[in-house]
Amino acid sequence: MQIANGLFMLELSVPVMGGIDVIHPTLLCDENGAVLVDTGFPGVLPLIRQAMEQEGVSLQALHSVIITHQDIDHIGSLPTLLSELEQKLHVLATEIERPYIQGEKMLIKVTPEAIDKAVASLPANVSPEWRQAFRTTLENPPKGQVTGLLSSNQQLPYAGGLLVIDTPGHTPGHISLYHPASKTLIAADALVIHNGQLLGPVPDYCVDYALAMQSVKKLTALDIDQVICFHGGLYRANVNSRIAELAAAAKNI
Repeated sequence: MQIANGLFMLELSVPVMGGIDVIHPTLLCDENGAVLVDTGFPGVLPLIRQAMEQEGVSLQALHSVIITHQDIDHIGSLPTLLSELEQKLHVLATEIERPYIQGEKMLIKVTPEAIDKAVASLPANVSPEWRQAFRTTLENPPKGQVTGLLSSNQQLPYAGGLLVIDTPGHTPGHISLYHPASKTLIAADALVIHNGQLLGPVPDYCVDYALAMQSVKKLTALDIDQVICFHGGLYRANVNSRIAELAAAAKNI
């Protein structure tokens, strides 16, 4: 779905743990090629390719990937992308997230207890083979080499300009991105949409919920017309007012 000049929201419907999880990576395009923000779960490269082609963009046009944070639903298809494009892909992330993305440290949220809980939560009809494959993926998460570091307030030259916003809390080095030309916030997991309502970060999925809510306050400094949430999609209803409401609620945390 094209939401502004050079800016597309992809919609990927992914089978996860007996259900369907719809996720929304962002694609930015200009005369130099394409940039993908986050890569989805492991195994979704065919869906990424299909979604890009529906927007008239070839997978081979990708020259860079921005990873907003280390969670497996954001880094999952990075290795297959690198393999498909023969490593000719610039991978950008923050210094804090880099060792997790590269596999030098275990993903923060993938503890042995979390793995056991995730496997136990699978539907009863999931086969033992699929159950073991799921455990193996969690125990050996995907990884890829980060070739460039991102920092707060850094300006990136993609699709007319992109601003890096430091929004820690969901993970320690989580970032969001702001596209000034279209007044679009690419929130990643700093915000979510549920039942059509823009909400703050989900407490259970944050390593530091209070910090994540402090990050929401930073977003009030931006003039935002629309938000892409990785979980939930596109939100356009009085965005600045809604984010101000969420930031005000952070005072009670």
